[in-house]
Amino acid sequence: MTDTENLNLPARLPRIMSETARLNFTMASDLLTGCLLRTLAAAKPAGKLLELGTGTGVATAWMLNGMDAEARLVSVEIDEANLEVAKERLGDDLRVTFIHADGGEWLNRAEPDQFDMIFADSWPGKYTHLDEALRSLKRGGLYVVDDMLPQPNWPDDHAHRANELISILESREDLVITKMNWSTGIIIGTKT
Repeated sequence: MTDTENLNLPARLPRIMSETARLNFTMASDLLTGCLLRTLAAAKPAGKLLELGTGTGVATAWMLNGMDAEARLVSVEIDEANLEVAKERLGDDLRVTFIHADGGEWLNRAEPDQFDMIFADSWPGKYTHLDEALRSLKRGGLYVVDDMLPQPNWPDDHAHRANELISILESREDLVITKMNWSTGIIIGTKT
């Protein structure tokens, strides 16, 4: 088995990736993470999903590819130029709502217990505002983070932050987690 063969890319992904490269945006999710997100989204029929950190819409395209017709995705991004790529390429899909906002400020106002899955791919919801993100997750909902293994685009002091987050997630009593030393380093938690 080779995990990079026959990934069945979402139809809109190549153009999004081309725009991502043009913008020199280096923090988009990789193909393996995207493939996993598609599978997890498919496991939440009629689910309400949250993406913190839309970027250019790479992970968004994967999640939409796995979602059924009744599922809905809210995607929050602070960088307007990146968000415009996602909106241009995916905005006609009525299952997604794009929000241009600071993720932390948005989480501060989020209703509790509303999401079936959260992909935290930005500082808010991951390195800041973790409690607020998990408050908005339903019992049985999935919390997903990537880039937990060292990445070439990390600042010098970032490994310490990632290790601290891992320790926090390991110690939480409201999450059952699995750490995956695969792709860019994935942690999946289920809220109890």
